[in-house]
Parts: sequence; C-alpha cells; structure tokens
Amino acid sequence: MRFLLVEDDVALATSLSRGLREQAYAVDVAADGEAALYQASISPYDAIILDVSLPKVDGLTVCRTLRKNGSAVRILMLTARGNTVDLIQGLDSGADDYLAKPFEFDELLARLRALLRRRGEQVDQARYQLEDLEIDFPAQRVRRVGATVELTTKEYTLLAYLARNAGRIVGRSELTEHVWDENHDPATNAVEVYINRLRKKIDRAGLTPLIQTRRGSGYYLGVTSTTSGDG
Repeated sequence: MRFLLVEDDVALATSLSRGLREQAYAVDVAADGEAALYQASISPYDAIILDVSLPKVDGLTVCRTLRKNGSAVRILMLTARGNTVDLIQGLDSGADDYLAKPFEFDELLARLRALLRRRGEQVDQARYQLEDLEIDFPAQRVRRVGATVELTTKEYTLLAYLARNAGRIVGRSELTEHVWDENHDPATNAVEVYINRLRKKIDRAGLTPLIQTRRGSGYYLGVTSTTSGDG
C-alpha cells in the first residue's frame, strides 16, 4: 500500500512516515498543498493523509480540487481543530474521514484500514496461508514449513501485497506504484530483483515453488505444475 502524507510539521511528518514505513507501507511526503496536488496528479495513491492547515494551498482546498478533478482516492484529514464545524467542512470538501490532533498512532492505522476496507482491500486479513507458507500480517511474520523466514521490510511488503491480491496476477507497474515510493526509479529492474530475492528465501530447494511469473503479465502466489520463469 502506498500513502501520501501531507503535513507541514516536519517533526510530525517524520514521525508518522517512519511509523507507517515500519508497518510496511510505502509513504511519500508533501509539506504543502501545492506539492500535494502535484504528487496526487502523478502517482496512484491508496490513501492520502491530509492536514487541514497547510502552506500555499490549504487542505480543504486540496481535497475539493482532487474531487473536482475526479479523484476517488481515500482521504483522511488531520487537524488540530476538532470542533463540529471543522468536521463538517472537512467531510463536505470530500474527505472520507477526519482525525483531530493529538491522536494515537494506532488510531491512525485503524482509520486507514477502515478506509481501505471500504474500497475492498483485504487489509483486515490477519493471516494468509498457501500450502506450507504462512503470513501473520499483524506481526509481519512469515513462515515456510514452520520455520521463520527473515525478510527485509521491502521484501515483506512485496510478499504481503501479492498475498493480499491472491487469486489474480499483479503486474510490474502495479507493484511499482503500490510497493515503492517516489524515490523509486521505474526504469530500474528493482521489481525483478526483489522477486528473485523472495524466491531464494521462500521457494528454497526441495519446496514447492509458490511465487509464480506469468510472462508478459506479472506475478502471483500459487501452485502450478510448471514454472514460467524467474523474472
């Protein structure tokens, strides 16, 4: 999952982005409303965390502009003002939910999961199992044949995205858009590199291959009688 965090408080933005990345989310950060509109115009975010009080263009205007331009991205508005008038203004501008500062980070996570659930994402799934592969999402723990598989954050994020989209082929461009942040160069072969790293850790010798490639289409988790390549 990839989020855009729009917050001009540097300390808060740093804290929130670090916490979200530790939860295996990809996060881009914008410090003002103008930058937020630009970022949202070039990247397909799963959700936007949007502060109301922003330089250049305020959050309410950003929200209204996104909706006017046809964006259906989920928007969670943040504000230091929690009164009813501000709540109504935020929701009327097109926000999906509203969170007043100060707030607990766990509540922010819960609100984001609720927003994504409304869109049909399987973010509340606690556990995924395929053959002898087990993924514990809350603990970010992966096991194969009962043994813990040590993964980097990016490796786990990629595997989790494939698991949450089980049953369909996920294309390279979709993985690039939802697993990596704005610092990723789409011209690189990072997706292929990380898929191969996962295969070395998940599909070890003697085990049934589970990370599959559909040539020209993308990748998926599943069992097949023949594999179609490593790339």
